[in-house]
Amino acid sequence: MDASAEPMIRLEGVSKRYADGTVAVEHLDLDVARGELVCLVGPSGCGKTTTMKMVNRLIEPTAGRIVLDGDDVTRVDPVELRRRIGYVIQQVGLFPHQKVGDNVATVPRLLGWDRARSRARADELLELVGLDPSLYRDRYPSQLSGGQRQRVGVARALAADPPVLLMDEPFSAIDPIARDRLQQEFLRVQAAVRKTIVFVTHDLDEAVRLGDRIAVFRQGGVLEQHDTPAAVLGSPASPFVADFVGADRGLRRLAVTGIDPVDLDKPPVLAPDDTLAEARAVLDTPFGLVVEPDGRLRGYVSADRLAGDGVVADHVQRLPAAVSLDATLKTAMAEMLQHDAGWVAVLEPGSDRYLGVLTPMSLHAALRRSTGLGA
Repeated sequence: MDASAEPMIRLEGVSKRYADGTVAVEHLDLDVARGELVCLVGPSGCGKTTTMKMVNRLIEPTAGRIVLDGDDVTRVDPVELRRRIGYVIQQVGLFPHQKVGDNVATVPRLLGWDRARSRARADELLELVGLDPSLYRDRYPSQLSGGQRQRVGVARALAADPPVLLMDEPFSAIDPIARDRLQQEFLRVQAAVRKTIVFVTHDLDEAVRLGDRIAVFRQGGVLEQHDTPAAVLGSPASPFVADFVGADRGLRRLAVTGIDPVDLDKPPVLAPDDTLAEARAVLDTPFGLVVEPDGRLRGYVSADRLAGDGVVADHVQRLPAAVSLDATLKTAMAEMLQHDAGWVAVLEPGSDRYLGVLTPMSLHAALRRSTGLGA
């Protein structure tokens, strides 16, 4: 079998029971593929953090087997194991009396890297997480905002280029605006580095936004469902999962459902040099899209502005809203709401080439189709 097809992390029949009889995790089987980000979610005390900490042996399992990149973690020196795994926690844990650059270079120094190599790696990682090293390298953690400290924490976890990252509610203590920016930045970083990540969060919306897959736990550390965000939201595997993701899971599904060309409406298309008489002859809807000969969308015209003589170009109005085809239905709906528009134009990614429009009705049909409820 191709080694690349083997999961980076495999938990086989893993359990954690404490001396008082408390069951934290019960006979857990879970695979995390290489380069995949799996979010662990569930109610408080359901074993999410315990599961994650068993991977780097901060907590020892009482039964089962955990394999990391082919190695049984119980047979690996725990200190060496942890140097192969990046670890990011809610409170960051930066050393307050060390400068940012030195914090990031902690593990490389422990691995014996020389000062020049460690500093170059720290600068590279600060740049990657959106912190200019010339501005932040020599600052102390107390001189940073909470969001900036979290970025430094991520940079430090990546410093020795570990194949695996464990992240325990890393953004939960950040204010909502900074958290949104951090999530965006983290997605950008993950697209660049493609680490295998186990990410614990209590926030389902965060899991839906960040995760390639979501693992839903219930009390007692029992895994109820492990699937893509779209599948968890669209096809809950049990009443517990359905209750956990909530009655508004259809709205959450907007965030993980892309725009499909088959869902686009095609109102009449006019050319800028069409005469108003020609436009009136073909326009049987309240508006028409004005498209250049090369396919670029110039704007739109309302049917009530086509009286008299002249050409369409003289009556073009600016688009109320537009999104790229690679956007989600949530982005499309947000554009419509923000601009109080009855439709949103959909453009080819990276260009202004017109593809069609989404209306509230077609957006609803797209969501139903994605859940298997529509045609």
